Amino acid sequence: MRFFVALARAGSLSSAARSLQVSHATVGRRVAALEEALGCTLFNRRADGYTLTVKGAAVLESAADMEERALAIQRRAGQGGSLTGTVRLTAVEGMAERLLIPRVADFRRQHPGIDLEVIEDSRSLSLARREADVAIRLARPRSGELFARRLSALGYGVYAAPRGDTSAWVGYDDSFAYLPESQWLARHAAGARMALRANGFMVQLAAVRAGFGKALLPCWFAEQERGLVRLPPPAPLPEREVWLVVHRDLREVPRVRALIDAVVAIFEAERERLGPRGT
Repeated sequence: MRFFVALARAGSLSSAARSLQVSHATVGRRVAALEEALGCTLFNRRADGYTLTVKGAAVLESAADMEERALAIQRRAGQGGSLTGTVRLTAVEGMAERLLIPRVADFRRQHPGIDLEVIEDSRSLSLARREADVAIRLARPRSGELFARRLSALGYGVYAAPRGDTSAWVGYDDSFAYLPESQWLARHAAGARMALRANGFMVQLAAVRAGFGKALLPCWFAEQERGLVRLPPPAPLPEREVWLVVHRDLREVPRVRALIDAVVAIFEAERERLGPRGT
């Protein structure tokens, strides 16, 4: 059932395999075995992926309930324990690479028995399904099962290379039109040339360095790049909030609690540099 649910959500063997950390052949075998045991076809197998049959959709409804109950047991059973084991952390692009990992040396020394698994991803991985234990996000979650703590404000500025094209912009592609940064650009850079679009600000940062144009970037990250120039913005700058999110059932698990404390300390130390600058 676990493999069935993963494939139903992912729509492809490879994506389901990544989420389960197994091979795509294993996912295929397990799902085929389930179909044989139930005596029905659960998926339509197409060139562009897997879609549920009518019977598959009915099975998924019950399987999702089974999954949630199993995960609740797993979370509650894990509330004891020692400062050993693996903690899975997910963070938005750039946060883990540029901010967290270079500053966790003290955490490693204090807790040598804890292993970290870091997923840098713009998607909101599910904490309820244990896709991650701790998440760093740029929005407060709405789920009542999640505990959220505000870590910092995140300030933005307009940056360009000294000899870059300051008449053109670098921004997000259409799949990220919902982001406040994209909406700010849509309002205040309307009609201007968009020389490059990307699905992440680290690519945008590289494009700015290469002279493609100017971009709206988090100040903390842009100002680590030597030589970039901060330009006057065409309008008041947007601001985001950084939140630490953890499932309530995991909040006091010792190894998770240790990572939470370390992350909070890092953001406390960097709060001023992460926050907004004067225009």
